[in-house]
Amino acid sequence: MVQLTSIILYCLKQLSKERTVYSIYHLLNGKKSSQTIQDAHLFSLKKFFGVLSPLSRDSYDSMIRTLQEQGYIINHGEQRFLLTSSGESFLNKHPILNELNGWEYHQITWPFWERLSLLIQVASNIVHQEKCYIPIQKNKDVHQWVKTVLKEMKVPKYDLGRMIYQELIACFEHNKTLDPSVLVFRLTGFQQIGLTPMQTAQKLSMNHFDYQLQFINIIHYMIRKIAEKPEQFPILSLLQQELRQQHELTQSSRKTWQLLIQGYSLEAIARLRKLRESTIEDHLVEIALYVNHFSIDPYVEQKLQEEILAVSRRIASRQLKLIKDQVNKASYFQIRLVLAKYGGS
Repeated sequence: MVQLTSIILYCLKQLSKERTVYSIYHLLNGKKSSQTIQDAHLFSLKKFFGVLSPLSRDSYDSMIRTLQEQGYIINHGEQRFLLTSSGESFLNKHPILNELNGWEYHQITWPFWERLSLLIQVASNIVHQEKCYIPIQKNKDVHQWVKTVLKEMKVPKYDLGRMIYQELIACFEHNKTLDPSVLVFRLTGFQQIGLTPMQTAQKLSMNHFDYQLQFINIIHYMIRKIAEKPEQFPILSLLQQELRQQHELTQSSRKTWQLLIQGYSLEAIARLRKLRESTIEDHLVEIALYVNHFSIDPYVEQKLQEEILAVSRRIASRQLKLIKDQVNKASYFQIRLVLAKYGGS
């Protein structure tokens, strides 16, 4: 589990005891909670959001125990861990996959794959003039998308297979670090059924989790590469039609936002919603992340905002405790608000 081990170690290093080890579990699963969304932003872990969903709690617990037994991490109490020198060494030798972009692509990863795999199957059977076969994807929306694309496409259908092949070659030719077989073995064509994820992992002598991460890494690479220069990929660029990542407030934060608009104070919202003030504070941090015109001035005076940002830049860290140590008059809530609003600038 080299890839997954590297990701967990990297996340623990970024968290630096400020969150429990289960914050990483929720991150990998793409949990849509205020806390997980904030953690992804504040600790620069957005790339891992939802890249291993669904990951079971038992599997994750087993991984953490294994990392302890291997001497890569040490428990500092309250389910918080730090890397040992061995863990640091492992991370240096095994860098994380550099194309993962879960925050931007987690909602479109699987629709993109479903479209790609079905379009390739259809193109392959067209080339061989085969009309009777079982579609590899069951999603009716994907079926309809392929029908629409074939109907509107301005190229001869018999050229479709050749064009897709050429575009795939062009997509991968400039990145020699990726192994296309991770994806190719999964593809279905004329009289050829693609392998399952487990079968492909076994064929490539990979752990199942590492294979899944490698597969998503390649899909995210393709999404990025095609979006950057769609004119070079006239067929593959169609895969992203109407697939747009939408970052929205969680339902609970949306309710808090509506009450804020109506002029209610943080304390009043907590009473009305029968929630702890700390929960409402979480909502405000999430609102600061997403709502551009939301002003944090009522909660953090301008001078203190500037001081928090200056310290964060000087120490090159967004770790709350490190900033708090140097800006004692700021609360953790205020620091989180400032980082949420301006930390990405």
